[in-house]
Amino acid sequence: MIRIAVVEDEELYISQLLQYLEDYQKEEKEEFQIKVFRDGDGITSDYKAQYDIILMDIQMKFIDGMTAAEEIRKVDSEVVIIFITNMSQYAIRGYEVGALDYILKPVSYFAFCQKLKRAVSRLKRPGKKFVVIPIKGGVKRMEVSDIYYIESVGHNLVYYTKEGSFSSGGTMKSAQEAFQGMHFSRGNKGYLINLEHVEGVKDKCAVVKGNQLLLSRPRMNAFMQDLTKYWSEVK
Repeated sequence: MIRIAVVEDEELYISQLLQYLEDYQKEEKEEFQIKVFRDGDGITSDYKAQYDIILMDIQMKFIDGMTAAEEIRKVDSEVVIIFITNMSQYAIRGYEVGALDYILKPVSYFAFCQKLKRAVSRLKRPGKKFVVIPIKGGVKRMEVSDIYYIESVGHNLVYYTKEGSFSSGGTMKSAQEAFQGMHFSRGNKGYLINLEHVEGVKDKCAVVKGNQLLLSRPRMNAFMQDLTKYWSEVK
């Protein structure tokens, strides 16, 4: 399921884009979840990094597409933005906010398909995986490999990452379910460790970025098995 936001203030183009998306789904056997916004303020007012692709008109009445994209990039560096405009000079500016591409109006189905296919291909590239972490005052989208380990502290989870530490509500059980299949392993009931960042095991502790995380006796064998398996896969 690919989540797409259409941000456009002209009803004619909204209808056209929705029809193009419907036709594309049938032809390419894709499945889209689509939401329409009729101005830039609609998508930015409660944005939580919940879309994979944004089709954004640049010239809109209240908040233009460029301003909306700048706000979106403050919390989401990965969403694919494609601008839709009738003036190419506006489209060039789009690259300043990391737009993947632009489509000139009037929009032909052929051009639309080419641009959308490029965006979908980018989403399907292997390697990078992302998670959305709820934090105080909003959410943060992070690449999984940038998370070192997660610690359970009271009723919260603390994420230790490349960008620093972040506190989030949740349980260790829910975190373990969210990261299932992503090379994380429980060191004890209080730690979920990204095996990618384990430098070694010393004195019954996993060494992660210079920190020694105690491995409990009941979980030691399972953790060592997970670590050995991971190392054998990436050697």
